[in-house]
Amino acid sequence: MRSAAAPAGNPVVYAPYMFSLMLRNLATYGFQIADHNARGNPPAPGGYTAPGCVLASPSWSVGGFSYPGNVAPIAEDYAFNWTRDAAVTLSAVLSQAPGQVPAAGASELLASYVAFASSCQGSGGGIGQAKYTPEGARTGAADESDGPALRILTILQGFAGLDPAAQAAANGVIATDLNYLLAGDRYQQPTVTHWEDTFGQSLFARSVQLRALNQLIATGPGLGIPVPATAQHAATWLAQQLPSHWSGAPANLYVSVLQASRLAGDPAAPYDPSVDPILACSYGEGLPATDPRVLSTAAQVRAQWAPGGTDEYPINAADAAAGRGPLIGRYLGDQYDGLSLTSNTGHPWVVCTCAFAQLYYKLAAAIDGGAPVPSDPLARTFLTQAGVNATTAPPQVSSALRSAGDGMLAAIIYHSNRFELSEQFDQNTGFERSVSNLTWSYAAFLSAAAAR
Repeated sequence: MRSAAAPAGNPVVYAPYMFSLMLRNLATYGFQIADHNARGNPPAPGGYTAPGCVLASPSWSVGGFSYPGNVAPIAEDYAFNWTRDAAVTLSAVLSQAPGQVPAAGASELLASYVAFASSCQGSGGGIGQAKYTPEGARTGAADESDGPALRILTILQGFAGLDPAAQAAANGVIATDLNYLLAGDRYQQPTVTHWEDTFGQSLFARSVQLRALNQLIATGPGLGIPVPATAQHAATWLAQQLPSHWSGAPANLYVSVLQASRLAGDPAAPYDPSVDPILACSYGEGLPATDPRVLSTAAQVRAQWAPGGTDEYPINAADAAAGRGPLIGRYLGDQYDGLSLTSNTGHPWVVCTCAFAQLYYKLAAAIDGGAPVPSDPLARTFLTQAGVNATTAPPQVSSALRSAGDGMLAAIIYHSNRFELSEQFDQNTGFERSVSNLTWSYAAFLSAAAAR
């Protein structure tokens, strides 16, 4: 069922409701979630989540049996705590305090998150493994080095609000994650990407690692968090590597993964243009919204799926007629549809669309704050897509950029299932597909709303 259209120009009024929906996937001491991860056919009853667990989604599929709330058939089991998803979710919770949740309540949730993270770190296996069971046990998942960096950032965000015991625990989690990044110069090593289908030098991972290290260097000592001297060397090295992802004319885009290889089961894909540099702008450092190279990349990402694009999503044409959209996907050649890794085509994602809207909002805020309207030719197409030309005055530029972001969030609201957000929308019908109630989808919407 599609939701009612958002009020014109103000789709973020739904942020408080999205926040309440997101909270359903956060386990606390008073709110446990049944764990259906026990294997079997049919699955045997499992246990319950530990406090601080953040389910990526309650949707699961095992041996032909699946969670009955799925919006469409799925082949994946998302009822785990992904390190990355949990970090961005708790960051969104902290950002909502004290407006939507009391500051003390946000700190209590963060304390539970820290305790759960500590349990995960002590469960055995690599610190960088992508996911853990809802009880905090290891899974043997692949190493994804963006997760520990994002966890450091989230804990730093709310560290000052923790009580002394929770701060001591948080200090231990940060120290373990920092050692993971620095030991053996792991930050220099390739990793499985955040989409879990490619291995290589990830622009997204590098950008969030850079931000985590720089924030630790800047704030750690004042919070009583030891920061080794090697952290500065690592941050300098990462900052020097980001420009290596830029591919100049004729491509004029950031390459998302250098030395890339696809994982087993995932078909070869061109990959770029990809939304990854836009996600790096949202969550990382070194690729600001004012960077013409980011805007050149983003313009190509939007163009390929917008009406008339080389890989146009048909639903975007219908939405454009109603003043919404466009919806944004992951990367060129994506074939994951929630059921198969090798479908004929991919689909737009809530996370990707929200990140793109956030780029519009961040650039608008920068211009309102005194930054010049980007005049580099690399930025021209991006601005034109938002209805900006060389004669548009700065106040009208920021207004046009916000309207462009609002159109994307309005499409998400319209295609949501009574405002519940799945992972993807079907590119033909606009209806939700893949797993239901993806926690990162809500967190991405809240992040965009905060940027607006």
